[in-house]
Parts: sequence; structure tokens; C-alpha cells
Amino acid sequence: MVSIRPCQVSDLMSMQNANLTCLPENYQMKYYLYHFLTWPQLSFVAEDDKGNVVGYVLSKIDEQDSKRGHITSLAVLRSHRKLGIATKLMTQAEVALLEVFDADCVSLHVRKSNRAAFSLYHDILKFKIDEIEKQYYGDKEDAYSMIKFLKEESEKNHEKNKQKNKDKDNKSNETENDKKKTEEKPSTSTTTKTEQPSAPTSKPAGGKKKGKK
Repeated sequence: MVSIRPCQVSDLMSMQNANLTCLPENYQMKYYLYHFLTWPQLSFVAEDDKGNVVGYVLSKIDEQDSKRGHITSLAVLRSHRKLGIATKLMTQAEVALLEVFDADCVSLHVRKSNRAAFSLYHDILKFKIDEIEKQYYGDKEDAYSMIKFLKEESEKNHEKNKQKNKDKDNKSNETENDKKKTEEKPSTSTTTKTEQPSAPTSKPAGGKKKGKK
């Protein structure tokens, strides 16, 4: 039996160990402590019936957008996978983001090669691909930047703003291309053509050459 509960400071070492065991993206202890002290309501652990931490979710509020949550890290020990634990951890984080911080949405990054994690986020948890961030990870692999809206109206506003920014970028690119074409167009100068005199004809008048009698 596995239960989900809020993270405590005594769990941080076990969370770090799970991270080192499961994921290539690792963090120093001060990073876990920073999350715990800044957003104590947003991180959760999965605990088995023996009191061992077998999974965790580390989440936060975006520093530039107080209405946007972010999943920093999610891990479940291999021995406890396929039991729905990751889904329960993520769901608990989403509920806390909405109820405690009134967040409009939650975002995360996932490696393009991590098909299992992508399937969890996209197919089960209903996250959508927002964009692809090139060479996001330390080994230069691309990441899917994914987002899930916790409020219906927030999704509509996001799509409107996204389209507005896209139209703005397209217009800017068109203006820049027109400017380049203008700069590259050669200037036209008027030249006076000098008319050359025609060469005299050797054809005799009358059109036919007289034969010798």
C-alpha cells in the first residue's frame, strides 16, 4: 500500500536518492531545501507501508509568473512503477497549485526521447506540447515544453496571446524581408545611347549587277 503525503524536511535526502537513481537530471541538496522552504505546500512524496519514500514530485510557482506552476522533478523507484503512483503525485501537485496559489496552469519539460514520460504527461495527464526547446538539457537533447491549464478561461487567453505573438513575429519578419529586398535592389541610372552611323552599302543602284558584254 502506497500513500501520498506532503513533503517534510526529513524526506529531502530520500527524494534526492530517488532522483539520483531514476533521472539523469540531478540537483544539489540546497535546491530541494530551497523548494521546501519557498513552496512547502507544493512538493509531495509517495510512501510505502514501511515508511520508505518510493517517489516524489517537486513543484513550484514560476518566479516570473505567479499564476503559473511548474513541475521541477518527478520520480518513482523502478520497483514501484506501473502502479499509478506518478499520476497520483502529479494530481496532488495540480490540486495544491490551484487551491493554494490559484494557479492558472502548470508546465514542465520532458526529453523528446523519453517516450514513457511523454505518454504519462500527454495521454494520461492531458498536458499539451507548447513548444520544443532546442538543446534544453546539458547533453544538448531537445525538450518538449508542455503545459496543462487548470482553468478553462486561462487556456483561451493563452491561445489568443500565442496567436497574437505569432502574427506579430510574422509581420516583423515580412517587414525585415522587404527591407532587405529594398537594400539589395540595384539602382537604375539613365544612359544616353550614341547612335552609330550605318555602314555604306555596296549594292549598286538598280538592284542587279550588270553582266560584262
